[in-house]
Amino acid sequence: MSEERALAALAGLPHTVLRHGPVASLEEAAVARGVSPAAVVKTLVVRRGAGDYLFVLVPGDRQISWPKLRALLGVSRMALPPADEALAATGYERGTITPFGSTHAWPVVADERMAGRTVTLGGGAHGVAVLVAADAVVPALRAILADVTEADGTTPNG
Repeated sequence: MSEERALAALAGLPHTVLRHGPVASLEEAAVARGVSPAAVVKTLVVRRGAGDYLFVLVPGDRQISWPKLRALLGVSRMALPPADEALAATGYERGTITPFGSTHAWPVVADERMAGRTVTLGGGAHGVAVLVAADAVVPALRAILADVTEADGTTPNG
């Protein structure tokens, strides 16, 4: 089960497992988890090329800045893969994706706005998240911490 794989990969990293019912939006997820929208970190799978992916950790009140991400990685093209491709690349369905326990250890880029915060990440299954210190997540995932997002015009600031 993907939830068990994700939670097992968090062994040794202080965290709290949060379980809640179905949510239809990031705002609902924030309420269900008892955090601000900015603390609901989205794990996005980005395709750099055929069979070449990475995870981007994006605070809930932000979105990927494609120019910033391309500049950081030195690439000219990237895209979000279709849901079935993201599942094949990670072992997780959209809405449950986490770098922890992914079927492949893709590189991770974390937006610098996570630093110093307590955040929630997907827990490998719908309605499951983990509450964890971002300052522990970044080194555990060997993530690059960088400015790779911009304000999300569709999500209220949290």
